[in-house]
Amino acid sequence: MGSFEQILSTIDGYVWGVPLMALILLGGLLLTFRTRALQVRRLPLALKWIFTEEEGAAGEVSSFAALMTALSATIGTGNIVGVATAVGTGGPGALFWMLVAAFFGMATKYSEGLLAVKYRQVGEDGHTLGGPFYYIEKGMGEKFRWLAKLFAFFGVCVGLFGIGTFSQVNGIVSAVNGFFDDGQVQKVSLPGVGSYSVVTVIASLILAIVVALVLIGGLKRIATVASFVVPFMAVTYFVFAVLLIVLNIGRVPDAILQILQGAFRPRAVAGGAVGSVLVAMQSGIARGIFSNEAGLGSAPIAAAAAKTQEPVRQGLVSMTGTFLDTIIVCNLTGIAIVLTGAWKVENLQGVQITSYAFMQGLPFPAKVSSFVLMTCLIFFAFTTILGWDYYSERCLEYITGGKMGVVKLFRCLYIAAVFIGPYMTVAAVWTIADIFNGLMAIPNMIAMFALSGVVAKETKAFFAAGKHKKGTSVKDSTSKNKAA
Repeated sequence: MGSFEQILSTIDGYVWGVPLMALILLGGLLLTFRTRALQVRRLPLALKWIFTEEEGAAGEVSSFAALMTALSATIGTGNIVGVATAVGTGGPGALFWMLVAAFFGMATKYSEGLLAVKYRQVGEDGHTLGGPFYYIEKGMGEKFRWLAKLFAFFGVCVGLFGIGTFSQVNGIVSAVNGFFDDGQVQKVSLPGVGSYSVVTVIASLILAIVVALVLIGGLKRIATVASFVVPFMAVTYFVFAVLLIVLNIGRVPDAILQILQGAFRPRAVAGGAVGSVLVAMQSGIARGIFSNEAGLGSAPIAAAAAKTQEPVRQGLVSMTGTFLDTIIVCNLTGIAIVLTGAWKVENLQGVQITSYAFMQGLPFPAKVSSFVLMTCLIFFAFTTILGWDYYSERCLEYITGGKMGVVKLFRCLYIAAVFIGPYMTVAAVWTIADIFNGLMAIPNMIAMFALSGVVAKETKAFFAAGKHKKGTSVKDSTSKNKAA
């Protein structure tokens, strides 16, 4: 087993190595150039359109609900655990490179959302299906259908084998167990599985039941739950993180200096393995991509379901996901970790680093700060479970040609995976999931390069027609589009 896990670790190192990160970063750079830095020029408009309904448009859910569904999968453990891992491994400079990746990732996410709507399929009953598999097949041509199916296959595997289930469930149960289990909690022996605390068993049962109740309702129920939970928890986390920074405002200039020095002169901040520009870049970029998923091709699957006739409009709304996820939420986490010095504390890893920062930086008893972080982590991970089920189901629907019986069977397997997640201890499961996650990006980024001209053309035509200007109603734009 040891050699097998070593082989998987080697493969994972190659998949998530410099070539893939360079591919995603260069793709974002190309799309930034071809859209003339649209992520800067049109960000205010994009943020405005999050809350603006488009009347009479085809689709299943509002643009806001589609964005929340996408954010439900991206705002998760990566914002709390991923940032801590990046800064703990690469030093404060990793945060700078994470933001660089997010900046170019906004152009990628815009392009993904645009292409998802442009090439989606909308049935007579309003059911929509779209994402990388369709913009590869329709945009690049039928001869690339094998590449589209490859992406869809990887998408199913990612959801079922780890990112959507095992890793998130373990994160939830570990957080709950760490908070409530003080060593005095009774243990329960499960035949053939092992001995676990009552807290773990109860948490896993409740989680599986709640997930099942949401997933059985399909996309609309997932979108409804995400539209409530994601904004509420994101705002809650934002408030506490901002409070931490405001209460320690005197340390912020030094934290920013550490971040900038760590990005270009890391040895001025820390020595050893951390004192390397390459390590800081690799840690920041890799974790930034993992957090906001720009370039992986997951978010456009949700974007395709939005009620809109304008691909550019949904592209802009989708783009805000990366802005909110990484440039806002991840950045706040990173600054909190740097200014409290949590990243330098020995023997702390992952969520422990962020937890230490909150306990040191907030004026509340340690138990209160720990409870706030635990609650945010639970809900972030919970919504990620929902989001990845939706992504995987859509990928499977494409592979099977719309056989919903197979999709429903998959949903049952997914719920089962959530139930057994807390009892999975094989490290290989997480490595396999990470590999599939990275492999998703390859077909998607090939499409981003191939269809960058389409993105540029659609963008130019939309703004040249003045459809974005104040006074031109979305309803009128939709009507004209239909008439044409």
